[in-house]
This record gives sequence, structure tokens and C-alpha cells, in this order.
Amino acid sequence: MADTTFDLIVIGGGPGGYVAAIRAAQLGMKTAVVEREHLGGICLNWGCIPTKALLRSSEISHLLHHLDQFGFSAKDVAYDTKKVVERSRKVAKQLANGVAFLLKKNKVTVFDGEGRLAGKGKVAVAKGGKPVADLAAKNIIIATGARARTLPGLEPDGKLVWTYKEAMVPETMPKSVLVVGSGAIGIEFASFYRNMGAEVTVVEVLDRVVPAEDEEISAFARKAFEKQGMKIHTGATVKGLKRNANAVTATIAVGSKSLEVAADRVVLAVGIVGNVENLGLEGTRVRVEKTHILVDEWLATDEPGIFAIGDVVGPPWLAHKASHEGVICVEKIAGLNDVHPLDTGNVPGCTYCMPQIASVGLTEKKAREAGREIRVGRFPYIGNGKAIALGEPEGLVKTIFDAKTGELLGAHMIGAEVTELIQGYAIAKTLETTEAELMHTIFPHPTLSEMMHESVLDAYGRAIHF
Repeated sequence: MADTTFDLIVIGGGPGGYVAAIRAAQLGMKTAVVEREHLGGICLNWGCIPTKALLRSSEISHLLHHLDQFGFSAKDVAYDTKKVVERSRKVAKQLANGVAFLLKKNKVTVFDGEGRLAGKGKVAVAKGGKPVADLAAKNIIIATGARARTLPGLEPDGKLVWTYKEAMVPETMPKSVLVVGSGAIGIEFASFYRNMGAEVTVVEVLDRVVPAEDEEISAFARKAFEKQGMKIHTGATVKGLKRNANAVTATIAVGSKSLEVAADRVVLAVGIVGNVENLGLEGTRVRVEKTHILVDEWLATDEPGIFAIGDVVGPPWLAHKASHEGVICVEKIAGLNDVHPLDTGNVPGCTYCMPQIASVGLTEKKAREAGREIRVGRFPYIGNGKAIALGEPEGLVKTIFDAKTGELLGAHMIGAEVTELIQGYAIAKTLETTEAELMHTIFPHPTLSEMMHESVLDAYGRAIHF
């Protein structure tokens, strides 16, 4: 009979939950994880990781159709949808197995089932309606994540209208796709299907695509997407959807106008809903607002001994934010003295479309709205030797500084590999770096990172190569 008494129980084994459990084990806590489906959570199994595998395939497809610019030619270029999907699933499985190994290595006990609060310091675990175990712990972390939000009239059916899950495993490649929502998830799928040859239409209710990004980056992105052949409608809503045997016809309202768009498949990407149901919260002081659990700066709920982390507590809905919250939460529980609350202004965001988008900190508009006097620097990819050599001359690096103190307020990038580059600015923000340190930093040549340096220099009228 497995031991059922622990120092910490984590409900949910995603990037927040499993990281919290491992850190707790490192700090000497006897720890258990309760996971109902997949270790690694949505991110690893049906999100971040498998989509990157799919996008890698679509990048290869893009390159194969532009071989002539590199001096190559090829005939009868084709792909096998089944193999593209199989590779993505294998990548996800490999990493899920890796998480199981790490938990075992750190002596974390894993219970397969659904966890539910069952009184103070107690968690009941059940699988398929049958009891698995009754657990007890002084501290409990809820890390149950979130799921795709749906819209009336656009309910996913798994065949014609897809969530991210169905969009990741197409049996055949649709010839046309309608993507509803242009946040990170929507625009990544739009990019994947467009580069695999599908006709893609994007509908966004707000006035610009990737609306969480800096306005200048959004405008640049839209031009790039439309140049690739995407049709984009902003300030638009899907008013009706006629489902046919193997296709749909959507009625889209754009301002005072109405148009019809036919597509083989619809991908719904209109946000997420926290998984707060069936957790036994009704018997506690835990507060839920708009499907998200309310917590303080240390991720504690209003119920002593119960904490919550990750997507279930709200934005930004990012795996690395969830993991960081898990570490903060556990270290605070353990009584460590050097724990710092999460500063969401230091959380980088990445969108793996083509071109990639990445950012950290305040946008130009938000900096101005906050009453900051600012200096803004920009540097285009076309001015960078490595970008030109790569055949990736489209892009922009933008930096925003406090004009009085030199504080780096925000950085916004679009172009090849910016999802890797953004960490440089994230480190700079965490270290509270000013423009002086960034200017004095030596960036290697020839690299894309040189544009980061030039953008800083440009904010102060010192750009060398532009």
C-alpha cells in the first residue's frame, strides 16, 4: 500500500505542477503529484512542444519552396501529413517520458487520477469514478491549468471545427483553414497551415493581429502575413457558421459589412478557461473569479495551506510563468529567505509563427500611458549581415527606455529566431540593467544579436549600422 501522507501534494502534473514537485523534493519535502491524464500537461503533450515540432516541419516546407534563392533546385517536393503528425507526437511522448523519469529520480510519488479537496489538508484521488487513494498533506498546490474557450455557434465538433488539439493531428491536410483568433495559438496555427500550402483566413475581433504585442510589431506582422498570402480581417466577428458535409461557410461581420468565407476547417483560438471544476473548492475559502483562482504574491489562496499556480491563476498564460510560480510557491512554503514575488513585467512572451515574435516588458503605448518619458530605439533586420546571409532580411528589434533613468522598460522583436534572442533582454530587465551596461556589452559578430545592441544605441542616437 502506497504511503498517503505527504508534506506537499500537487494537483496537476503540467509545467507548473511537476516543476513545483521537483523543487519541493530538492528542499527535502515528501511530495506527491496527482495527474489525471498526461505528465507534462497540455504544454508538453498538446501545446508548446508538439506545435514547435509541427512548425519546424512547416519551416522546412517553406524553405523547400524557396530553394532557388540559395542556389538549389528540387523536383516533386511533397510531404506526408501522417508522418509530419507522427513526428510531432513522438517528440511529445519522448519529453513526457522524461518528466516521469525526473519525478521518479527525485522520489516524487505520482498518483494517476483526478484530485479533489476533501477537507482540510486532504485530497481524494479517483480514476473513472473509482477511488484510488485518500491523501493528506499540510500544503496543497492546485496546478490544474486551463482549456480552450468556445463561442456560441462555434462549438468544436472535432471534425469541421477544431480546438488546438484537433488542429495538431490532422488526418489529411485541409486545402483551406479559417482561424478565429490571432493571439499566439491562433497565429501559430495560421502560420503552420499556410506554410504547408493551405489557404488561410484569420478573423480577429480586436483592431489588430497579435493584439497583446506592441502596435508597431503587430503592424509589421500583419504585412508579413499578408505578403505570405494570408487573408486577415480585424475588427471582425464570426456571426454564423454553416456546417456542410466536409466544409464550412462562415458569415463574418467586418464593421458594417458582411462577407462569407468558405473553408475546409475552422480552428478556434479565442482564449482559455481555467480548470476549476470538480476540485472541491466550494467547501473552502478559495475565491474564483472568471474561472481563475485568486492568489496573493506568494500564490497563496484565502484558504490556509492551499496554493495555486499556472494557467489556473490567470495571465500571462505561459508555461515558463507557471514553472517559475511553482518554484516561488514551494520556496516560500519551505521558508527560504531569498524568495522574490513574480514580476510579470519580466516574463518574456514568444510566438513561433513566421516571422517569429517575442517581447518582454512594456509596449510603447503602455509606457506612455503609465506617464513615463521614454526613448525608443529600433533596428531593422535588413541592416544586419547575419540576417541577410541567412536569407531572413525581414524583421525589427525595438527597445524602450525610461528617458530619465535609462531603465529598460520593454523590448519587442519580430524576425528570425527572436524567440531565442529575447532572453538577453529578459536577463537585462531582471538585473535592472540600464542603457549604459547594454551599450558597453560586446555583442559577437556576425550574429543576429548585434541588432539588439544597435537598437539600444539607436534609442540614444548612436546606431552605427543604420
